[in-house]
Amino acid sequence: MCDTLCAVGSERTLFAKNSDRPVAEVQLVESFASRRGGGRLRTQYIEIDDAGAFALLGCRPEWLWGLETGVNEHRVAIGNEKVFTVDDPYKVEPALLGMDLVRLGLERGRTANEALDVMTDLLARHGQGGVGDRTHDEPYFSSFLVADPGRAWVLETSGRTWAARPVDRTAAISNRLTLGADWTRASDDVPAGTDFDTYRLARAPTGHADARLAASRACLAAGSDALTPRILAAQMRHHGERPWAPPGGDPTPVSAPPAASMPDGTGVTVCMHVRGYQATASSLIAELPSDTGRSVRAWVAPGSPCVSVYVPVFPPDGVPRELGDAGVWKRFLTLRERVEADVDTAAALPEIRAAFGPVEAELWDAADEAAGDPDAQAAFTAACWRPVASALDRLRA
Repeated sequence: MCDTLCAVGSERTLFAKNSDRPVAEVQLVESFASRRGGGRLRTQYIEIDDAGAFALLGCRPEWLWGLETGVNEHRVAIGNEKVFTVDDPYKVEPALLGMDLVRLGLERGRTANEALDVMTDLLARHGQGGVGDRTHDEPYFSSFLVADPGRAWVLETSGRTWAARPVDRTAAISNRLTLGADWTRASDDVPAGTDFDTYRLARAPTGHADARLAASRACLAAGSDALTPRILAAQMRHHGERPWAPPGGDPTPVSAPPAASMPDGTGVTVCMHVRGYQATASSLIAELPSDTGRSVRAWVAPGSPCVSVYVPVFPPDGVPRELGDAGVWKRFLTLRERVEADVDTAAALPEIRAAFGPVEAELWDAADEAAGDPDAQAAFTAACWRPVASALDRLRA
């Protein structure tokens, strides 16, 4: 599943993604150092020429080489979505996964335009294919949101076929094609004027994506310059009723996750809890300022954001090592399972937010004070996990 959005403002771009994955699949948040080019590079299923890599922060399912989302040293952010199209992903040989393309775009792109060129060139050269969901043995194609401080692109694909349009201030993508005839760039096999929605698999239901797109677009309607990272954090905790629990804000009333999901999309929410199938495995929010004198900021919630803390990080390398620890991720899994099992009293989620809310607020304020000072940022990164770990201990996770 997944939901990704961005808002291109006058002085910065905000970007956010909830990565929805199989319910027990570990997702790690890691820093990746820059790399010189040369030789061959092993992606998930194939080898390609290694063009080198910029330093980046990325969120990665433990078994994958590629990334669900990330931010690189040049202030480019990318996230992908599973989409259902007329081309059958079961009939193509393993090639590049959508997650490989996210990582390669971040490794090689200094701007959103450049990352888009990298990704579409790789699609043409190597194609797209292979299992991206090991739990359900499911291959799929992807759409992408590619952003930098001044611009963004929506890129949608079906195998090697693709189309893209520039973002006009705000955009949201989910698990369906969203482009019509409004694209401005496309692969050679897409005739001029084509409605790209004709590549959508007609029999695939869209209700589950439409409901989440509506929630994301309602948030973005405030306008790109009115939005803040705190507003987006509340949005990424959306359980179908409203945004809630902004960092430093009132956590009440608590918005519990839906108990069940329906074929029309009811119960499939931005903060996802589809029992036995998928749940949000991590959430990333990034602020990409156009002023290079300002630090790039990001906030990462391991596990489901409703039962987690958006930990401030300073990409690409100001990331607590605990975020890359599978054992830490499983502690947040314990909390999500506790909430999903508590359908009678609904007491678990308020208890969790009462423990995490003050910690999150203090971390955000402390990161604001450290921003722009490399020594202060390093000190913050070294110390920021301690209060989170203490809260996890108190919650017996």
